[in-house]
Amino acid sequence: MYYVRVESGVRVAVYDLNQQGKNAVFFIHGWPIDHNMFEYQFNILPQNGYRCISMDLRGFGNSDAPWTGYTYDRMADDVYEVIKTLNVPRLTLAGFSMGGAIAIRYMARHRGYKVSKLALWSAAAPSFTRRPDYPYGMTVDQVNSLISQIYKDRPQAITDFGKIFFASQVTPSFREWFNSMAFGASGHGTIHTAVSLRDSDLRDDLGKIRVPTGIFHGALDQICPFEFALEMNQGIRNSQIYKFDKSGHGAFYDQMEKFTQEFSGFLRQ
Repeated sequence: MYYVRVESGVRVAVYDLNQQGKNAVFFIHGWPIDHNMFEYQFNILPQNGYRCISMDLRGFGNSDAPWTGYTYDRMADDVYEVIKTLNVPRLTLAGFSMGGAIAIRYMARHRGYKVSKLALWSAAAPSFTRRPDYPYGMTVDQVNSLISQIYKDRPQAITDFGKIFFASQVTPSFREWFNSMAFGASGHGTIHTAVSLRDSDLRDDLGKIRVPTGIFHGALDQICPFEFALEMNQGIRNSQIYKFDKSGHGAFYDQMEKFTQEFSGFLRQ
């Protein structure tokens, strides 16, 4: 692990596995967890020659937790500052859930700097909440209720949220480990990024993506319904959906072997 300063007084933690790998993949985690969510892909991909780079978003994991800076614009800028420091000519950018939304904003805001492919894993996009012309996802009131619960009892709110994360039966030990990532985040970072999830609309960003894009999405996703994948596929040229019929939001674990196989195939294309 090392730190990259993304703005005055703010550092983010960066993790770099297999720096000798010829092909680099940069991973952005989702809400409300950290880079450790990619453990089961990081166990495999470096064996196949991939360099796996990840970061903890501000407010999460080992990164600094300033009071401000939890908009998609600022977090996309953080990603840009990290990628600028990397000694790689090109990379694949992979974002999960909120991380997928941040990856989309990065592609639009920074013109896909150094990105040759984009992978969206259960992305919270193009809009996490319903709008008058967008009937998919949670309602604003549902997200407001979640935020209110976090103010009152964050561990319980996270535990309840985690119950709809996977479609498969995970062991109590796995669930405890997975929830522990969220417990280690800052409270205000968890709240402020939930506000960004609630309020951000990325529909105008989709048409600015110019690289081959894989949309990896579970058919049983209760957090980011499969309609999100269809909307992204319609808005992003040269995109392809990888559907996981037995998976919920955590498709990377629900159908781990198939997911890693499909993602590896996308990387080889």
